[in-house]
Amino acid sequence: MRFSELALSEEVLSGVEKAGYSECTEVQAKVLPVTLQGNDVMVQSKTGSGKTAVFLLTILEKHGRNKSGAALVVAPTRELAVQIENDAKILSAGYPDFRIGCFYGGVGYKDQLEELSSGLDLYVGTPGRLLDFAKSSKIDFRCFDTVVLDEADRMFDMGFYPDIQDMFSKMVAPSERQTMLFSATLSTRVRNLAWSYMNNPEEILVQPEEITVSKIEQELFHVTHTEKFGLLLSILAKEKPESCLIFTNMKDRAVEVAKRLQMNGYKAAYLMGDMPQSQRLKTLDKMKSGNLPILVATDVAARGLQIDDLQLVVNYDIPEDYESYVHRIGRTARAGKSGKAITLACEEYIYGLEPIENYIQMKIPVLWPDEIGLEAVEDKSEGYHYKSPRRSAVHDKKSIKKPSVKGNKPQKRKESKPKPAEEDYAKLATMSLDERLNYYKKQYGVSGSKPKKVNAQNAKPAQKKPSQPKPVAEKTVETKEVKAVKKGIFSRFVSRFLRRKNNG
Repeated sequence: MRFSELALSEEVLSGVEKAGYSECTEVQAKVLPVTLQGNDVMVQSKTGSGKTAVFLLTILEKHGRNKSGAALVVAPTRELAVQIENDAKILSAGYPDFRIGCFYGGVGYKDQLEELSSGLDLYVGTPGRLLDFAKSSKIDFRCFDTVVLDEADRMFDMGFYPDIQDMFSKMVAPSERQTMLFSATLSTRVRNLAWSYMNNPEEILVQPEEITVSKIEQELFHVTHTEKFGLLLSILAKEKPESCLIFTNMKDRAVEVAKRLQMNGYKAAYLMGDMPQSQRLKTLDKMKSGNLPILVATDVAARGLQIDDLQLVVNYDIPEDYESYVHRIGRTARAGKSGKAITLACEEYIYGLEPIENYIQMKIPVLWPDEIGLEAVEDKSEGYHYKSPRRSAVHDKKSIKKPSVKGNKPQKRKESKPKPAEEDYAKLATMSLDERLNYYKKQYGVSGSKPKKVNAQNAKPAQKKPSQPKPVAEKTVETKEVKAVKKGIFSRFVSRFLRRKNNG
């Protein structure tokens, strides 16, 4: 279907032409005929399917008929809110008087208050800042005749569910407004919100979040934590991507990886949640314009970050949430284009691999550096470790030792149990379950029962019991502590030993 076949005014079509759109995507072809009639919709659609144009064109068409109404679009992240604002400015080219404002935290209130005082037709923002303005009577939620929730499931994952409920409670009745909800998954909470605050929404499933993106080439490397960055350098030297997005699980690691890449001559930067908003936007603009080939980010950029022609996504750390894997690699292969996603599996996050493969219903192809001819690259940042200023301050406080009140005698250190030697790996692999359990109990001093606490005042002198021959038990009864050992220490260490053995 072409946009010219839809019931769109000439002014709206001129914006469509300026945006370079001609044919509708599947979500646009199925949802626009419903929303243009003024009906509520609850749409399940994957990120990058063109849903932003659906609600923006609906809002613009309604604006042409009734210029007195206002529309509200709520987004989970600042990056997504800014992206929606930019798309709205392009699509509203046919309405020069159409006024748009974007409101989010992390920046001052002054400029945003000036936008509010000028009067707006479209309000785009994140829940926190919108509610801040509502509490100070700068925004009246009763003025909105059109409300859009974009990436609703992501908002709920980020803890905005109570805020969304608070906003809806301040609006006019569902029958007096049009509400559009878009989500990658229609979870129970999303449906409950729709049933409570929407007017008989029509449920439309269009291109749900694809568990396996067929056009993305997926690869996985097994590597130790200490060798991970060296492997990343080898991959970048081989792939030579013009644009690459690298994901880490921790903010400090994102900073460390970006700085080490810079030391090795790469133009790289990092992006995370607690950066100043001006710096975040500046970094994103550089990436989108092609002036920044490598961006290292935490999962704050997993959704709402739209970068055209992103060639490579690298999971430096396996995500701890299996759904995040799909969102991460979905940053490439947008709008039907192809892409590549490489995952580095180390001992620290290897436990997240099995849930991911169960979720995507496939085994990610495993490659070995020697087999594909990856050459070792000199790491000019070898030995560098980033220390967070905040964590360093906490560490310094903890490192200050208080003087001993018992005198200047040095206190004896508790001797730690030795860890298994490398040569024990092969022996462990041949042990039975009980043999390995006994090995760990002996190695790490795990006892089958906890010592009971004795009140010093009521303590009685221990009486020696006459020695009796120990009965031979026919069957060993496992205690809760032993079972915990099997599930915890046993599974953790044995899996690492076997993995190292299998990987040579």
